[in-house]
Amino acid sequence: MNVSLFQAAAALDANARWQEVIADNLASSSVPGYKQQQLSEAAVQAGLMPGQGNLPRHFSLSTTTTTTDFSPGELKYTGNHSDVAIEGNGFFEVRLPNGATGLTRDGEFQVNSQGILVTKESYPVLGVPVQGVSKPIQLSPDHSGPLSISSTGNVNQGSELMGRLKVTTVEKPQMLTQISGGYFLAQNPKIVQRPSTANLREGYLEGSNSSTLTQMASMMTASRGFEANQHVIQIQDDRLNRTISELGNPT
Repeated sequence: MNVSLFQAAAALDANARWQEVIADNLASSSVPGYKQQQLSEAAVQAGLMPGQGNLPRHFSLSTTTTTTDFSPGELKYTGNHSDVAIEGNGFFEVRLPNGATGLTRDGEFQVNSQGILVTKESYPVLGVPVQGVSKPIQLSPDHSGPLSISSTGNVNQGSELMGRLKVTTVEKPQMLTQISGGYFLAQNPKIVQRPSTANLREGYLEGSNSSTLTQMASMMTASRGFEANQHVIQIQDDRLNRTISELGNPT
């Protein structure tokens, strides 16, 4: 068995997956509150592994896994009263089109024609539960009072309190399932969610923690690694062809 060929193939697969992750990070680097993806590879060298018990020996390839970096992004001042950033741990809760509850750090909110506070994708922003039910923040479409959001999440229209943003903290955010646009789902039943005590900053947005410069440098490294392993596979393939040819034509 040509171990070097399989090792090069494993590295080729890892570099291809790395480029996919980098492409996703680059595409979402301008999304407020986006958390970049990171790729890690198992520290297991590819090769023939000894069998355990009655199991036969098997060939193993190292595997790659994707994790999310939840480090905070830089807070950027916008001056927009419907923009809000979370200082510390926590996620805003929104109602997705399929009825599920999404979690996000993107506080770029706006008010739609029905007076509901929504995300830029038009997902309703949920408020603190009333009688055990979380409902979207409803404003008065014909109310002339200015919108304001306090550090505790109270949403006021003029002097009238219209609701309070529901901000949730997750004990183990790595267990969340990331979907597009910087949104997460708490699909794992082991996830524990509690009300967050983090302060909110009105007129600010949290930037993505994905650096375009760093991602471009990583893309160059991944591309060169991919090309190098392609070359190794080509060399091994040529060597095998020569070996087969020479063995098949003895002199």
